Amino acid sequence: MAMYGKADFSVFNLTCEQAENPLGIETQQPRFSWQIRSSERNFVQSSYEVLVADSPEMLEDNKGNVWSSGKTDSQESILIPFSGTTLKAGTTYYWKVRIWDQEGNVSAWSPVNEFCMGLLTEKDWNKASWISLEKDKKDEIITTGVHGLGEVDRRFRPDQKIGMYALPQFRKEFDVKKPLKRAIAYVSGLGHFDMFLNGEKVGNHFLDPGWTKYDRCALYVPFDITRQLHSGKNAVGVMLGNGFFNVPRERYFKLITSYGAPRLLMNIRLEYVDGSIENIVTDKSWKATESPITYSSIYGGEDYDANREQPGWTKPGFNDQNWKEALNTGWNTRLLAQTSAPLTVRDSIPTVRLFKNQKGKWVYDLGQNFSGVIHLSMQSNGKQQVKFYPAELLNPDSTVNQSASGAPFWFAYTTKGNEKVCWQPQFTYYGFRYVEIEGAVPAGQDNPESLPVILDLKGLHTCNSAPEVGTFHCSKPLFNQTYELIDWAIRSNMASVLTDCPHREKLGWLEQAHLMQYSVQYRYNLARMYEKMMNDMCSTQAKNGMVPTIAPELVEFEGGFKDTPEWGSSFIICPWYIYQWYGDCRLIAEYYPDMQRYIDYLSSQAKDHIVAYGLGDWFDIGPNAPGVSQLTSNGVTATAIYYYDVCLMQKMADLLGKKADVEKYKNLAAEIKAAFNKTFWNPETKQYDRNSQAANAVALYMGLTTPENHQQVYENLVKDIRSRNNALTAGDVGYRYVLRALEAGGASNLIYDMNSKYDTPGYGWQLAHGATALTESWQAYGFVSNNHFMLGHLMEWLFSGLGGIRQDEASVAFKHIVIKPSPVGDVRSARTSYESPYGTIVSDWKDTGEKFIIRVEIPANSSASVYLPTTQVDQITESGIAIKDLSSATIRQENGYTVVTVGSGIYEFEVRK
Repeated sequence: MAMYGKADFSVFNLTCEQAENPLGIETQQPRFSWQIRSSERNFVQSSYEVLVADSPEMLEDNKGNVWSSGKTDSQESILIPFSGTTLKAGTTYYWKVRIWDQEGNVSAWSPVNEFCMGLLTEKDWNKASWISLEKDKKDEIITTGVHGLGEVDRRFRPDQKIGMYALPQFRKEFDVKKPLKRAIAYVSGLGHFDMFLNGEKVGNHFLDPGWTKYDRCALYVPFDITRQLHSGKNAVGVMLGNGFFNVPRERYFKLITSYGAPRLLMNIRLEYVDGSIENIVTDKSWKATESPITYSSIYGGEDYDANREQPGWTKPGFNDQNWKEALNTGWNTRLLAQTSAPLTVRDSIPTVRLFKNQKGKWVYDLGQNFSGVIHLSMQSNGKQQVKFYPAELLNPDSTVNQSASGAPFWFAYTTKGNEKVCWQPQFTYYGFRYVEIEGAVPAGQDNPESLPVILDLKGLHTCNSAPEVGTFHCSKPLFNQTYELIDWAIRSNMASVLTDCPHREKLGWLEQAHLMQYSVQYRYNLARMYEKMMNDMCSTQAKNGMVPTIAPELVEFEGGFKDTPEWGSSFIICPWYIYQWYGDCRLIAEYYPDMQRYIDYLSSQAKDHIVAYGLGDWFDIGPNAPGVSQLTSNGVTATAIYYYDVCLMQKMADLLGKKADVEKYKNLAAEIKAAFNKTFWNPETKQYDRNSQAANAVALYMGLTTPENHQQVYENLVKDIRSRNNALTAGDVGYRYVLRALEAGGASNLIYDMNSKYDTPGYGWQLAHGATALTESWQAYGFVSNNHFMLGHLMEWLFSGLGGIRQDEASVAFKHIVIKPSPVGDVRSARTSYESPYGTIVSDWKDTGEKFIIRVEIPANSSASVYLPTTQVDQITESGIAIKDLSSATIRQENGYTVVTVGSGIYEFEVRK
């Protein structure tokens, strides 16, 4: 690699809008980020230069004809905003960067990266039309989903089927007439689509596009199809599924909604070498027919009839004379590019056990509860239908149990003759571990009825493909198992929204979005997913400012299930957390007025500054079956969250330079805090409310305690846990704050004790009762979901507490890192890593009894404070050198620790005991 001067560093991992070479950029100020690799410690960037051009050739000549930042004196290396000429829809741009160090040495130029603009206005779609196979049934349009059976909607009989549209497939042939430079297909097929080009599927995505409130907006997905096209005739084909766009009222359904018949919108933009542009768009010239998918429901399953296949329909030259002319629906909605990572198949899960249940049905046990579909290999010898019933649990007779996950749900395949079949469902999914089959036999088993023979059945785990950024492993098997338990639940519910469960509901219950945000962000980069989720929240915000409990609001619930402050407050909390983690304040700036409307709404619901409605500490452990908070009075957590919202609004107003709002929210916060203590603090007993773990924890975390009672509240929390033999009682809302308050108080030993148990409800209890993904209830009850991630808050502590990676309170985007592991109990070692915006952070420690050794990695252009468990500086070495001789480090004492502040690099500290 070419170097200039004495430079021994380079830039890599370039991103635009926090993605590598993204398509569909819709902002005129895309932001550039890069990471720095340096063999030297304490590397700090002093300047950068970014060039943006409309061709790679321009960049080869070091010319930025679209934008040149010039040499800019700045340490900033993340989210540098473009500030050049107006960017054109559908156009590809190229960029590169170089940097300087503190001594004035300059790096080589980075490799050239690119970004492609989306379609920015309706005009950019070039008159593309939403097309369908059949007309909408106007009397069945339901854009506000109806919960349950729908009897509350007087338009329909209790037994009336709704949304029973045929599932279409479309095709179009077109010519590539000249040498092609680039081709981008912009596609939206609602509910979901699979696109094929010249006989091959385009991309590896599953359930594109993500689900939204379709009358407010729909997503389109850009694909670079340049390499799949060839000169002359080409053919494009698309299959559609219903998704949440149209939920058939048949089999299982959590809700009924229908925006009409499934429909397709597409613009294929052909850019030729000579500079000319041609657009192939959906219109009445496209052909349409029914696909082999005879039934598809996001809630009920999917049926496929191989007898209806038409071989070659996605290739040029296919005879489509018997197909219909596509209909122009005349429909319209706001269109946005799908920015979050697509759903893909992450893992293939083999069968680990095959058995017959007491009813004589074969059951495949995949050994893991996960989100996804089956993949089937089968030999058939005639026209027969085979059904597959997935489930999380088994009944006592070993039949599959769908009672808590949505019943009836099944996949079905109808064979067409003597052939080997490979098949997987396309437009639905479920959460399951077991699959019961009907109408087939496993290979090698008796088959007196000559049924189809299943050669292989495996699970395909589907989830959002957001990049993995965190790893954790320690010497305690229970904590590693808990980590996996939570992670399976996170992944299974990481779809186009953060769902509650991958079967019964698939809805974006919002309390998880902020309560689990830190936990999930330690494992996955969700910066772009939260962009989508914030739009979902804003799209469903009511005129009075209320943010409902779910977003997108695909169904309207009643009571606390419609509006609960701890849920709607994600609209305030999530963008602040995104700013803290990624340094991205765009969501705050974009949604600030709408966030103000939500604060005003909460204020309108408050009585003397107390907000007292909603679900409270959902699924806490009380005397009754879990549900609405049992141990904490209605209003404690709601008012605490309201106060927290207002405090964050004060910070965000300050960030945006809105001085009047800073004072406004500062004063309101003070009034709420005074009201909270007046209402819920008992000066005689020195307790909040009923002294529950949740009540004490939220008061501590939110800063609602007064200086004179803070220590008392902390002791109350600790005492309650210890008095229960270290058992937890807090639920969905409260438990995150229990862990946060204990970690802040230096009580990771108590967190260890609480979570090292098998004999009381918690993580160990769930594992002992056979759970392979986190369950909805602490008690692992079978009558609720067994794949939920709302209680997975320990993930955060595994990274921040036991592993020891967090950032300084004054830091943004992990610019200044805190490495402070908590060796507790019988844990003798832990290795944790996190890929921050600046690069990889590692905390890898072990305690031998005689020594405490920790290996630390700090990425270039950032710094860290490393907490070492001793006050004796002469007992510390770094890579064999006395710590006092470590150059460019500062050392201080703090609460029994020696704190060593260092710049970037790899360090190995050793503390002799």
